[in-house]
Amino acid sequence: MTHVVPADPQVLVTVKKKAQPSRSWAVLDSNGETTLLDVDKYAIMHRVNIHARDLRILDPLLSYPSTILGRDGAIVLNLEHIKAIITAEEVLLRDPSGEYVIPVVQELQRHLPVVNAINQGPEAIGHIDAEAADECVSPFEFRALEVTLESICSFLAARTLELETAAYPALDELTSLISSRNLDRVRKLKSAMTRLTARVQKVRDALEQLLDDDDDMADLYLSRKLATSSPVSGSGAANWYAVSPTIGSKISKASRGSIATIHGDENDVEELEMLLEAYFMQIDGTLNKLTTLREYIDDTEDYINIQLDNHRNQLIQLELFLSSGSVCLSVYSLVAAIFGMNIPFTWNDNHGYVFKWVVIISGLLSALLFILIMSYARLKGLVGS
Repeated sequence: MTHVVPADPQVLVTVKKKAQPSRSWAVLDSNGETTLLDVDKYAIMHRVNIHARDLRILDPLLSYPSTILGRDGAIVLNLEHIKAIITAEEVLLRDPSGEYVIPVVQELQRHLPVVNAINQGPEAIGHIDAEAADECVSPFEFRALEVTLESICSFLAARTLELETAAYPALDELTSLISSRNLDRVRKLKSAMTRLTARVQKVRDALEQLLDDDDDMADLYLSRKLATSSPVSGSGAANWYAVSPTIGSKISKASRGSIATIHGDENDVEELEMLLEAYFMQIDGTLNKLTTLREYIDDTEDYINIQLDNHRNQLIQLELFLSSGSVCLSVYSLVAAIFGMNIPFTWNDNHGYVFKWVVIISGLLSALLFILIMSYARLKGLVGS
């Protein structure tokens, strides 16, 4: 069920501050109910209790690297098209009407409602899928984080598959026929691959950076922090747990016995580490596919350059043949010009038979000169054997 509510006037900052543009947010609670908010950043800061500099990370007008940050009471997530704030009780998604954000909202609506089924007794549990019921519970913020990571990894994997489907046939066609059309097509695909690789690399770096720091991962345990600061009863604590949202949860069953309680070691980040490692491996596999595609493109470019060099060499050889023939004909023309001048010479009288031998000898000398030039060029490797 979706509600649309106006901004709370009590949280709007109106004292000598410049008016802030409002942004559209979708707020999803543990029941999967969605509330649409059209508020400025001060209302969001008041709602989730985070600093303005942390909220600025989600501003699409500013260039911030992909990141997952854990703050006192929230997780700030800026990855790809998803800009979200996750708390221990709700998820706030920016621009929920976006083309690629709508499926994420739908996935959260579909998976988050099972959170209360555990507390509603066997009747409610009976409505849970058998495979899901077998899964161990995990904190609310991790379920929301898993949905967003699954969406991002699946989105990038789908874009990679589309690129592979278009690129490999285009490269094969270019190999068989080098033309301006095929070259332009491959150039556009290579540009698209470069942009997609950069996007995948950003997500991978964000996950790797988080996995390298146990303190940063510990900051993402919002439910554990809340339980430590405000102890609750066993029934209340169960509200923070539910079935993992995706089929075949990324968290292995072997580790679930050690994370069944929220009052565990504050430095224990094994559950989150396993979750992040699973998606890190998935995004790393996508990056490997793009790397393989890049290598294939580079190999194709090398092959094309070899073909172009071969054609260029053939043209150079043809030019050499033509130039050599021109030189030999020039020699023959020089002899003909000398004997063709209309100048009276005594040796022109009674020596008409000499003309025949001049033509023959000049032709033979020109042919011999052409053979000598070609032999020298072949000796120097300028033409093929």
